[in-house]
Amino acid sequence: MDSPRHTCLKLEVPNTSEPEQTESIFVKGTWFASRFHLSITNGLDAWICNGSEDDVGERSYQWDQPVSEYIELAERYLGFQQPGSVYGFFDAGNGDRREEVVSKAQSCEKLKVEAEKCLAQSERFSNEKFLGVLNSKKTKLRELRDKLSKQESSRKLPEEEEEESTDKTEIYGSDDEKSEEEPAKNLIGTSKNVSASRPRGRKRK
Repeated sequence: MDSPRHTCLKLEVPNTSEPEQTESIFVKGTWFASRFHLSITNGLDAWICNGSEDDVGERSYQWDQPVSEYIELAERYLGFQQPGSVYGFFDAGNGDRREEVVSKAQSCEKLKVEAEKCLAQSERFSNEKFLGVLNSKKTKLRELRDKLSKQESSRKLPEEEEEESTDKTEIYGSDDEKSEEEPAKNLIGTSKNVSASRPRGRKRK
């Protein structure tokens, strides 16, 4: 069974942006008989290198070395810092891809934020529209109620006027009856007075 070996190395390498200064690079290695894995970081960025059997075989063939010697040499220099050796790391074309992935991730995050804003705005518009419709319904119901109240009021007025006119007619009728009865009584009284006041004739002897 291919049992792995692990190494951890801290390297001091020249700073690419400031050549006069150095920066620390940490390398964690996992070594197998014909392949290896490397995890590299400077505290800000991180890189991963997976040396497959095909990659190791091709590189050892280019260097005219057996695979075992190539793995041993790589483990020696990347597992322990060798005095007098100059170390440098170069991105083998994956830097642009990594930046592209980061850019896409940032774009997705921005799109997510924009989508959340749009969703919140849509919910706010929906609530405002619902409140507008509700207020409109309330206004229409209020107007309808006022209209019905006015109709009931206008319907009551003719009924009250009719009742008042009926009452007045009854009052006028009773007054007319009284006025008709009073002249009749006066006529009767007058006839009595007239008959009583007639002079009686003298009786003949």
